Amino acid sequence: MQMEGCIAMGLGYVFSEEIRFEGGRILDQNFGTYELARFSQMPEIETVFVSNDDLAPKGGGEPAIINMGAAVANAVFDATGARVFRLPMTPERVLEAIRRS
Repeated sequence: MQMEGCIAMGLGYVFSEEIRFEGGRILDQNFGTYELARFSQMPEIETVFVSNDDLAPKGGGEPAIINMGAAVANAVFDATGARVFRLPMTPERVLEAIRRS
């Protein structure tokens, strides 16, 4: 469950979560303007464990969040030929990247 939670959290960072600033001031002071990902926006997540008896048990949940941006950015590149380098990958940013490519 922790791995799936990290994937969901990472997808929130990728698609919607952004703290906005103006002149050094944080504009998003509460959750009324900060867009959190919702469960209804999440894809079905299937977690598969691969056994390796040669290694001692280690944590596995938290690392799942690290690669979400790169995985989605590479999927966008594969589909469009455009590289998106800034999160969140809003539709506007993806379209701009497509125009530039």
